Parts: sequence; C-alpha cells; structure tokens
Amino acid sequence: MRTLVARLDSDGDVLLAGPAVRAAAASGEVVVLCGPNGVHAAELLPGVARIVEWECPWVVHPAPAVRPVDVEAVIALVHGIRADVALVLTSFHQSPLPLALVLRLAGVPEIVARSADYPGSLLDVRLTDDPDIPESLRALGVARAAGFALPEGDDGGLAVTDPPETGLDRPYVVVHPGASAPARTWSPDRWAKAVVALTAAGARVVVTGGPAETALTGHVAGACGTDLGGRTTFRELSGVLAGADAVVVGNTGPAHLAAAVGTPVVSLFAPVVPAARWAPHGRHVLLGDQNAPCRGTRARDCPVPGHPCLDLVEPADVVTAVAEVTA
Repeated sequence: MRTLVARLDSDGDVLLAGPAVRAAAASGEVVVLCGPNGVHAAELLPGVARIVEWECPWVVHPAPAVRPVDVEAVIALVHGIRADVALVLTSFHQSPLPLALVLRLAGVPEIVARSADYPGSLLDVRLTDDPDIPESLRALGVARAAGFALPEGDDGGLAVTDPPETGLDRPYVVVHPGASAPARTWSPDRWAKAVVALTAAGARVVVTGGPAETALTGHVAGACGTDLGGRTTFRELSGVLAGADAVVVGNTGPAHLAAAVGTPVVSLFAPVVPAARWAPHGRHVLLGDQNAPCRGTRARDCPVPGHPCLDLVEPADVVTAVAEVTA
C-alpha cells in the first residue's frame, strides 16, 4: 500500500498531519505532498518515506500565478508516485476539491477528504462533518475513513523524530515572538518586556526565530535573553524546544513543534481562528481574549486598532502562566 498524504500549508499545518501520517504508515509507504513552507516539518514526521514539494497557487501566500505548465508538471509528478490512495487534508475553511481534481487527473484510484461541497466523482470517500476538535484529530479522522488506524500504543499525539541535543545550559524558557501572520502574535515591545519580566522572575530566556526574524529576536532578547534568531534549522529548533522548561509563543508552527517534543506551551493566542482547533495539542496555557471583535475573521493583520485581544495581556501574566504550566 502506498499512500499520498497531502497537506499544502505551512510547517505547523504539516506537523498537525503527523498522526494521520503515522496511521497510514502502519499499512505501508507514505509519500507527503506539501508546500515549500511545510517541507522542514515533513522531514521530521515519523513514517514519511518521501516528500514531494509543490507550491500550490490556491494555498500559499502570497499566491503564485496559475500556470498550465505547472499544473501539468505536478500531475505528471503525482502520476509517477503510483499511489493507491490519497488523503487530502485541509482546514475547515479550505476546499479539497481543486487538489482532488489534480490527483484524479494523475490517476490516483482512491481519494479521501472532508468536503462541504458536492464532490461529484472527485472523491471516493467524503466526510461531511466538521467537528470542532483539534486539527490533528480532524486530520486523523480522514485517515480512519480511508481504513487506516494508529498502531497499538500510539496515543495520537503530535510527534517528531529524535530532536538533537543543542548543548544549551538548562534550565531555560524559550520565547518565540515571530509568526507568519502578524495578527497571531504579540507586538515586539510586549515580547521584549516579557523577556525582562521572566528574567526578573529567575528564568533564563532563549529567544528563537527564523533567518528573516533576526531584527525582531534581537530586539526581544535585549540585554537579558540569549538570541538564537536565524541560528537554528527547523530540526535544531526542535532540539532547543525539547530542552526547554516551557515555550512562550504565538499561534504559529513552533507552538505545535513544542507540543510534538512534549514541552508545555504558553500560547499568546489571537481568536482570528478558533482555539478549539488550533491551540497546541498538548499541555498548554492559553492567553488572550478569545471573545475579542477579531474572533473568527481569519485575519492576517489585526482588524481592530490596538490589537486588544493580545496587547491587553501583561508580561506579568506570562510569568504566571509559565509558573502554572511548569508546576
């Protein structure tokens, strides 16, 4: 059995597909189809035999042009995989049908997905329910509908392959201030004040971020924190998070990576997407007004002046939450 698991979003989304991948891998080979922003996470998922990268024009942001030559190329690529079944994993606001059409044209004989829209002959197994549950469990439901089950002893949590040792002196708390969508994280000055407050409370603080976030991490780390911005690969970041007592982070991929390595999370969570689905799937404390006016908007930039859902959270609240989640 060869299964194609498609999740075309970013690293956090791909991490949340992990339980579905492991269920499929219990019955054979798994090939993951993901976007360029999800490759690093796919490389860490247990059970993945091969990764196929595609910049899907109806998923990635900013969106590339739709070019027939690109669609023809991915059809040929998927045809060469010779998958027996495909699991199309999407969020509640996405349709699986455009990708299902591509997979059907590539000759995939069985396609399984959730779809609120009538799929015609594009899907062989269609789930119509939209349960308000963690995204990872929602994806696992698609795998189960295809006949796959987690192996005995697998609790369905998030997981990655062995995080590397980092050599960092312990104990420490990680602060990860960046996010791909500004609405889903705290303002930089708030993050910087939280690092000062955590340090004053006796914590050693390590600040992490990607190569494009070095100005942000430098500002946030200030004179108190250790700045690792741009200095770790995604795999190395998993090791940094695994060694931490707690991770303080917005609603972004490293929150799910922390959950996957078993580290408790203090989540600065803006309600632009529902916490019931997207909060870290593991031990966590949620901060932020979940009934703020931005609730459910899926906004990338805060639509409310002053970003009140998060900027009304005080640095002292983070210190209290870290103490609670590590108790």
